[in-house]
Amino acid sequence: MGLDFSRLDRAFSPRSIAVIGDKSENDFMWLRAQGDFKGKLYSVQVDPVEIGLIKELGVRNYTSLDDIPEPVDLAIVAVPRAVAPKILEDCIRREVAAAHFFTSGFAETDTDEGRRLQRLLTERAKQANFYLIGPNCMGIFNPKLGVKQDKEQHAGAGGSVGFISQSGTHAITFSIEGHLQGVDIGKSVSFGNGIVLDAADYLAYFSRDAEIRAIGMYLEGVRDGRKFLSALREASQLKPVVIWKGGITEEGSRAIASHTGSLAVAQTVWTAAVRQSGAMTVANLEELIDTVKALLYLPRVSGDRVALAGGSGGQSVAVTDAFAQAGLKVPLLTPKSYEEMATFFNLVGASCRNPVDPGSNRRNFSRIVEILLEDGNIDNLVLIIWSRAWRHAPDRMEKEVSSLLNLRQKTSKPVMTVLPAFSSPDGVQQAAAIARRFHGGGIPAFPTMERAARALKNTLDYYRPACR
Repeated sequence: MGLDFSRLDRAFSPRSIAVIGDKSENDFMWLRAQGDFKGKLYSVQVDPVEIGLIKELGVRNYTSLDDIPEPVDLAIVAVPRAVAPKILEDCIRREVAAAHFFTSGFAETDTDEGRRLQRLLTERAKQANFYLIGPNCMGIFNPKLGVKQDKEQHAGAGGSVGFISQSGTHAITFSIEGHLQGVDIGKSVSFGNGIVLDAADYLAYFSRDAEIRAIGMYLEGVRDGRKFLSALREASQLKPVVIWKGGITEEGSRAIASHTGSLAVAQTVWTAAVRQSGAMTVANLEELIDTVKALLYLPRVSGDRVALAGGSGGQSVAVTDAFAQAGLKVPLLTPKSYEEMATFFNLVGASCRNPVDPGSNRRNFSRIVEILLEDGNIDNLVLIIWSRAWRHAPDRMEKEVSSLLNLRQKTSKPVMTVLPAFSSPDGVQQAAAIARRFHGGGIPAFPTMERAARALKNTLDYYRPACR
């Protein structure tokens, strides 16, 4: 039976949520996480002591799911594992659109009882065609509606990234760090053991969501390789898909078994299969965020020749090494560009070869950028921006940033920035503010030259296949 996308719509964009079994010993983590939820929030709890504390939170409690006076779109289940089958029956009878089971202690424990309970949940949910998310997971994040996996996540405007993760920690970390880096989630799911709905189902759902422009994934393994690769091929034809695979070492594979009970896949086989499906692989969370960022903000990357501008002498050497080691080229400029530079560029304490160290020519930086963008030997431009130089000159900062954003609008070439944040709180805040300005104008900002180089190379590799 095919996916019922309307039921997934209700789950990911709910008008009502019922939290079942939340307790004070966990500081009512699920009820507090939904503090910004824009719909109706209900609690289901039978313990009189807990009920009194839940009322103090301002949440209406019922002792039975059946008593809630309206349809329930999403149930969040936080009960002991022995009670999970009963709660599943309640959700089925109540025709809840989907239930996220935070409850753990199933096959991932490698115990007879854990496997028995997981088998029971799986068979009953599939028999009833019920959409069970998990178990052993953190469920759904939709910031636009205030549906959260953790109270520390942001709420408000949604982004254009769909994120699918077997790990709840990675799902939450991606949402928080990505938000700081200008990579905002529209919808995300942590699906844990994935006994009913798995990665392929969420891929199919996100691929049809017009608001999602790119999909990021953290996976430990897949249960049905053929189904997953089919969904991956279809999704990759519609939008970029970037996958971070956990458990690439023998030790990591062993950790996977006790985390979500997934089967390990040989890394070489995995990488080849993913790339043949049109998706991309990355090695860690930072590379995942950076690659998704580059794919969102950059126009099509069609060449490997890079102009680097803005660094001092030592920084120019380091940034050149970083981009060359990533597999990109830092060529000399055309004679025409050098002729134009010669009309104003002061070479004392500076260099205009490539990389360009502006030195005392900083007042002509916009003109330098314009020449680089017009150079026939250059496919991409990377600007090294030192935010501390603008610390006490906000007007100058605004003028220079606006000038660079205007130049970006006049070219089809990819432009990106390296914007180091310094350890002082003021320095970090200023760098973040400048990054937001650049992101708003279509220029992605990266905290280090190595991260920028890898993101640009990954994006070039994504666009290189003839099918694109």
